[in-house]
Amino acid sequence: MKLSEFKEQLSTLKEIAFQLPEGNLVPEHFHVTEVGKISKQFIDCGGTLRDEVKISFQLWEENDYNHRLHPEKLLGIIDLAIKKLELPDAEIEVEYQGQSINKYALDFDGNNFLLVNTQTACLAKEACGIPTAKPKVKLSELQNSGCTPESGCC
Repeated sequence: MKLSEFKEQLSTLKEIAFQLPEGNLVPEHFHVTEVGKISKQFIDCGGTLRDEVKISFQLWEENDYNHRLHPEKLLGIIDLAIKKLELPDAEIEVEYQGQSINKYALDFDGNNFLLVNTQTACLAKEACGIPTAKPKVKLSELQNSGCTPESGCC
């Protein structure tokens, strides 16, 4: 989800809720401790130079049960970050503490913001010799290949 989509959805809500991939909600007394811009410049395994920019939200919870972040407050924080950090309309990456710091993509189901598991990927499959799709072979073609037990080809 891009920052503009997040702001649009957030502006329609009375309460903010983030749902973890397994279905549990992040405790309602969470804080967004950071809104930032992450710029990453790297070379993939195929030798291609790449630039990536993401918006980072860090969710944090503590035993502070008396506070709850409201949508208008978070919109204010985001607007300040847009102004001060010159945030682009980029994809959002959410950090949340699990066994380690977990990073999630973001989606919305109409009520909750969904933290979506992310995975690593090879960005240069063609350079590594990894096929983009498994070749499909018809078994009927294999059986008609002329290779029979008595032909000596096996």
